[in-house]
Amino acid sequence: MAKKRPQTKAGKQQLKDGEIPVVGAREPCPCGSGRRYKACHGRAAAQAVTELVHRPFEGLSGECDWVALRELVPAATVALTLKDGLPEGVPSVTLATVLPMAWPALRRDDGSVLLALQNDTPSGDLSRDLADTLLRALAAEPGSPVAAQRVPAEGPRLQDVLDPAAAFEPAVHSGFEFWVPDAENATPEVSASLERANGAAIPTTRLAGVDAAYWCETPEKNHLRWVMPHAEEQLLDALARLHAAGTSSLGEGTRLVGSFRAHGLMVPVWDLPSAMGAEECEKPAAEFAERLTEALASDAPLTAEERRARGGLTNRQVTLS
Repeated sequence: MAKKRPQTKAGKQQLKDGEIPVVGAREPCPCGSGRRYKACHGRAAAQAVTELVHRPFEGLSGECDWVALRELVPAATVALTLKDGLPEGVPSVTLATVLPMAWPALRRDDGSVLLALQNDTPSGDLSRDLADTLLRALAAEPGSPVAAQRVPAEGPRLQDVLDPAAAFEPAVHSGFEFWVPDAENATPEVSASLERANGAAIPTTRLAGVDAAYWCETPEKNHLRWVMPHAEEQLLDALARLHAAGTSSLGEGTRLVGSFRAHGLMVPVWDLPSAMGAEECEKPAAEFAERLTEALASDAPLTAEERRARGGLTNRQVTLS
């Protein structure tokens, strides 16, 4: 049997938990215990990595739009405001849906930072992963992308880094030309990535009259996907009341077909006629928002017909994340 390692060495300074760096799972733990990292302080780190945060954007300005840009919108950008202001040499920080070559972030030649939202992340807390990538991008050399890495279990989250009072105003784009200041002089790899991304992008428009509602065009029909901040059970009751009353549509030829679940929020989805563009959605969406507000305020028990409608809506839910 292999000889056991001593637990500690006399006189060796022990690190506090908050000072323990992240190392390889099979390496000695930096705390000085003599055990491997995975069997010592790595246990807490591993648990933090796998624990899922269901509403990672809760508390951020524009939570519903964060969810939409993460799951529904192909090409969009948002100017971000940092809680402590911009570091020297960083003229701006911009959130983007995706970046070329699937980079998590990019520090441009001029020092500005682009942070990608739709990349896969290594832990169960999307907010912590994005904050770690952002902070590393702020410190990166100009002209370099930022790679993904394992995130410290107790690292800051977006809610710790971003100004909670700043507006979150997405700009939806028809393509990904925002990737490069001069697309004509981009490298062949970036140009090829840009061409592929533009070819796959679904035309999408954010409605101006209501929050976090996105019209999109597909070959067969158009859709409206609307991220809503209400508690799921309350929202399902309200939608069921409207559906049973025949007032859940957005006008002739439209139909509430179901909903997504994404990052702790519900996203009702309507089918629209192919001739119905984003501008034609503005008025009926605003009118629906008024009907929904009234339905949300009702605390009356659901009728039998409303319960059937609710069951149908529940059966047509798809969980995205």
